[in-house]
Amino acid sequence: MRWDTEASVGSQVHSRAGRTVRSKAPVFVLGCIRSGTTLLYHILLSAGNFVVYRAESNAINLLEPRFGDLRIKRNKEKLMEAWLNSKLFQVSGLDSGQIKAKVMAECQNGGDFLHIIMGEMARNQNVERWAECTPEHLLHLERIKETIPDALVIHIIRDGRDVALSAAQLDYVRRMWWDRSPKFMASGLYWEWAVKKGRKDGRKLGPDYTEVRFEELITDPRTTLAKLSGFIDQELNYDQILKIGIGSVSEPNTSFKDEKGGFNPLERWKKRYTPENLSAFEAAVGTTLEELGYPLATTDRSLLNRPDMQRMRGLYRTYFDSKLWLKSKTPLGKIFITKDLSWL
Repeated sequence: MRWDTEASVGSQVHSRAGRTVRSKAPVFVLGCIRSGTTLLYHILLSAGNFVVYRAESNAINLLEPRFGDLRIKRNKEKLMEAWLNSKLFQVSGLDSGQIKAKVMAECQNGGDFLHIIMGEMARNQNVERWAECTPEHLLHLERIKETIPDALVIHIIRDGRDVALSAAQLDYVRRMWWDRSPKFMASGLYWEWAVKKGRKDGRKLGPDYTEVRFEELITDPRTTLAKLSGFIDQELNYDQILKIGIGSVSEPNTSFKDEKGGFNPLERWKKRYTPENLSAFEAAVGTTLEELGYPLATTDRSLLNRPDMQRMRGLYRTYFDSKLWLKSKTPLGKIFITKDLSWL
């Protein structure tokens, strides 16, 4: 397991003065889609002293860019109108009038909004801290630390071959119009892009960033949670967590409902890829798999030297970079985001 503790690079622009003690700091459980973020998030909730909020906030990746500068009153009013009419509010347990008044008076940005609503839930539930698990927030670590300077980030990483299968099963990543390859190829390329960006940005956070492998969380949870206990400065008692058993701790969040022989989320790829599909997949993202410590199944190295897979990899990387830039940096991004908000 890798635990990155490089010194923080560059200055931070803080919207809130000072830092809380580490044992009360908010924790972001992030990772590429289908990598185990929900499971680890529910483990933290089951450990106690965290706000129980079984929802992804989408505060930084969708709400802030959609509603614009939250220092402007009318933008906050539009944000609150949408949020108060959403499932995100319905499961919060908050009073609509009180939370709207507090947001209107204090919120300056997406980080403030998240801090305010989670802080109010913490007071209501009589706990000291909160956690958050929107997977796409992995792509916005700089903004998270800029607006929530005491945030601790746990990046959970899973074998991309399993992630791609699960994401394709749920049709999370759409193929480009010209792509006729199996759906899991685009999902695998998204996994590689998201993980590499998360690791690159995460290392800039110094001791406030760490990584954990999904496979180690499943096979050796006590050791893994002992290390995370030190990172978040709170005991994660595995026996207590199993006893409380919130959400995915008791009921696995799986996209494979037809599994025979019992639930096992590890190395599904060994049974579900054809040899040809597996060699193509590893030709596209095999370098990253190996960098992360996942051995390749393709032993014939000549099968990994495929220029067509590298061209596809480059095209998708450009596509993902461009879409993220449009969504987070330009007014045109509101077109994408409005569609993404349709589930609220």
